[in-house]
Amino acid sequence: MAGEDMHRLATHDLELGATEAVQKHYSRHVVAQRPVSQRKLDFEHRRPRWLRECMAEATGVFYYVFPGIAAIATFTLNVESPIGVAAFGSLFQIGWAFAVGIAFAIITCAPTSGGHFNPAITICFAIWQGFPWKKVPRYILSQIFGAFIAGLLTVGMYWPEIQVFKEQSIASGKGLVYNGGPASILCTFPNPNQTNLGFLFLTEFFVDTFIGVVIWANLDPANPFVSPVSAPFAIGLAYGAMVWGFADIAISTNLARDLGTRIVAAIFFGGESFTYLNYSWIAILVNVPATIFATGYYEFLMRDSLSAIGKGHAVHEDGEEGLKRHITNTGTIETGAANVLRRDKSSSDEYNLGKQE
Repeated sequence: MAGEDMHRLATHDLELGATEAVQKHYSRHVVAQRPVSQRKLDFEHRRPRWLRECMAEATGVFYYVFPGIAAIATFTLNVESPIGVAAFGSLFQIGWAFAVGIAFAIITCAPTSGGHFNPAITICFAIWQGFPWKKVPRYILSQIFGAFIAGLLTVGMYWPEIQVFKEQSIASGKGLVYNGGPASILCTFPNPNQTNLGFLFLTEFFVDTFIGVVIWANLDPANPFVSPVSAPFAIGLAYGAMVWGFADIAISTNLARDLGTRIVAAIFFGGESFTYLNYSWIAILVNVPATIFATGYYEFLMRDSLSAIGKGHAVHEDGEEGLKRHITNTGTIETGAANVLRRDKSSSDEYNLGKQE
């Protein structure tokens, strides 16, 4: 740094960087940023919105899938480590890798694209929340592309170990596509004794339903138990919990995560990646109806739109007149909604504007 630039830092100032996140919570000051140039503003304005959203979705899925399948690779390939460690990984480690990866994906990319990272979630946003249907195909393709790139990079980075494992697997007569084999680093395969597709379907369906309800509850602005800070980690932990509970009996949880990496598996380990035990359609497709069921369950039985209106997170489609009409018809109102209509008065009761029957 030039000598004259040193004078911009007072003795107790913090330099620009991650310190931006703490400047509201710390007594020391962060040095002022340089002014934003018009050139930068013009460049950012010219960027196509659709491209930013698609790349954010692809990047988010990459951030979620890459650490997860890398953890699977360490678990699968390092049963006997060259440095003497008996085992490098476990299902516990894999669950945390996916959980933290999902949190990082949301934190990093959700401000740009909304942070769907799952074709089923994109479809559910279109069904329940008014997400434009014309955006759905490009979001889904971007998500699959992100998983595909994560699979390619993982294979490239572990290629020497994968080559040795392939030779050992072929020599033992097991082939390349089976649970615990080279292809299973990238995507899900059932155990050899899991020939009941109905069982596998129901397992996938209920696991994805569990995750879907947790996601929808975390994204409900009327939910008092979740903050924007905690939501990424709560959603990630839902995935982690299902990995810890059911990974040993084959789950996928995400169309993009499975299809993108399964394409990579087919490239390097053969087309059997799509035909093994006729399972791939369950891993790829079941997540969609399961998540629609989960979000529908939440919308019909658990959603409280009046509370969301009262907290300022939603509005009645007919404005305040529509809200007044609803209150007149039902005779009850929550405190927040009362404040929308009577901003000059306070209300402490949950129902009937503070009146007791």
